[in-house]
Amino acid sequence: MGADREGGGRRGPARVMAYTACGVVLLAGCASMPDSGDLRGVESTPRQDPQVRVFAMPPQEDATPSDIVQGFLEALTSDDPHYETAQKYLTRDAAENWRPEGSATVLADGPGTESNHSANREDANDYSVTLTGTKVATVDAQQSYSPADGSYRQVVHLTRDEKSGQWRIDVVPQGVVMGKSDFQRNYMSVNRYYFASNTAVRADAETGPSREPAAVADPVYVRRRVDPTTQVVRSLLSGPTSLLSPVVRSSFPTGTALAKGVAGLTPDDRSRLTVPLNEKAARAGADKCDEMAAQLLFTLQNLTPTVEEVELRSGGKQLCSLTEDRVDTVATRGSAQRPDYLYFVDADDRVVRIAAGSNGTRPEPVPGPLGEGQKALRSVAVSRDEHSAAGISLDSKSLFVGSLVPGGSLGEPVLVSGGKAETDRLTPPSWDAQGDLWIADRNPADPRLLLLKEGGGDPVQVRTPGLDGRVQTVRVAADGVRIALVVEKEGKRSLLIGRIERDEKAGEPPAVTVLELRSATPELEEVTAMSWAGDSRLVVVGRERGGVQQIGYVQVDGSTPEASVPAALTGVKEIAATEDERLPLVAYSEDMIVRLPSGLQWQKVTEGTAPVYPG
Repeated sequence: MGADREGGGRRGPARVMAYTACGVVLLAGCASMPDSGDLRGVESTPRQDPQVRVFAMPPQEDATPSDIVQGFLEALTSDDPHYETAQKYLTRDAAENWRPEGSATVLADGPGTESNHSANREDANDYSVTLTGTKVATVDAQQSYSPADGSYRQVVHLTRDEKSGQWRIDVVPQGVVMGKSDFQRNYMSVNRYYFASNTAVRADAETGPSREPAAVADPVYVRRRVDPTTQVVRSLLSGPTSLLSPVVRSSFPTGTALAKGVAGLTPDDRSRLTVPLNEKAARAGADKCDEMAAQLLFTLQNLTPTVEEVELRSGGKQLCSLTEDRVDTVATRGSAQRPDYLYFVDADDRVVRIAAGSNGTRPEPVPGPLGEGQKALRSVAVSRDEHSAAGISLDSKSLFVGSLVPGGSLGEPVLVSGGKAETDRLTPPSWDAQGDLWIADRNPADPRLLLLKEGGGDPVQVRTPGLDGRVQTVRVAADGVRIALVVEKEGKRSLLIGRIERDEKAGEPPAVTVLELRSATPELEEVTAMSWAGDSRLVVVGRERGGVQQIGYVQVDGSTPEASVPAALTGVKEIAATEDERLPLVAYSEDMIVRLPSGLQWQKVTEGTAPVYPG
């Protein structure tokens, strides 16, 4: 703010205040809207220092209509908690009916303006302009992000107050609108956590196999410098987004909210955050209270890693308390599960492994038939408990499943494709958190997405209403309720994310459906490879139209996370990551397996193909 805008000179007296560690700074000379002329883009505010808080100035006495509109737009990008300054640019009725928290529209370059008046209309008592731009994304009332495209056109109308003679806006679009750089400065993505309602994670306990609730990340966008901790807690208590609500549950009793007047939640010097709740929360039993605390702890650690304990209170009494070292006894989160090994196929077409995170370690064949070379394999997938593995034959025609224990034979394939060409047969498989195996048959005569319960039995055909194209790659998230698919249509390969719904009845085959498939990489024309790389994040190899291959991260909602971009690597055919973000990316490139330790360059690991972490 304060720099001349492209397409015009300095345009008015709008000002903002920036709160820094040294006090209050008044930044003068912000740009305003031209009074006439053609459409001119209004650039977004340059990226500010994250420690700077920006507050807009209220309208000046006798400000022109164009200054009022520009001052209002600037106020939308400020850190004013309740948009009180922005409301001062509106008439009383408009301010009462405006709902800025209802939505946010993100434009590529900020809102431009088209004048809807002749040269002498500013002397009358009404005035209007059209805000214009190219849409990039929207954020709805649930704070859920969705990529968007197309043009944006909304009318802003002003009127002159008969008594004061001051111009004010009386017709304003609902929600807020801003450019992409302003959005990145003002908002951040945070994972809220709920529990899968129809799946549980298989966990090995000392007393035998057990099942724990699987924590599911539900990303939302919150305002970065407007009491984000309290915002996120309120958002978690309000319930999951509509995209996930059919497959997740919250352990908070219906109607649970923060106690009246609570704001400014911060951890104490013992890294404990105390969360006062209303009387509805007191209805939860001890186990449910622990789950409530686990939801909060997972969510808050995603926002503030220093939080190590959550204490829930209601009516002045403690309900429960949960520490970081005990949360894994309550629920399982994918990013908290560190795999033991990285797996791949060696030059002898066997499944081999090295310790996860290691470099230069001599690979060892996995125990059991898949490591003994009983069948030549093209690709492999290892169950998340690392007890079983599934391999695709060298011709991509057959699927074999075997235990990772010494001895035993592989037996007959559990699935055979009828596709005539290798590229029209089976994709590499993927294991979910329940121990079920997912795979796609690319046979053009009968393309199918299939599930094999616990890796065997009759394959269940997964229903995919709305899927337009042929599945080329399948990856199921650790939470068991999300699936990532690379889908090919007319030569274009796109990454789609959908939710998994299961309807299982005793004595009947399970009914499994993938719904709400959405593009996570609308700008990419060709997706070469992908892998889950966090609870709500994937790493993707692809290229834009006419561009070169690149590696990057995407969120399940289609937004770009604030993670650093991986170092460039050419010729990537396959990539492997894990929800545990501490482990390095691993790729197959130029007939070599390489790894990318944090902050370093790609390093050679060994010869081999098809690297995978469990999952």
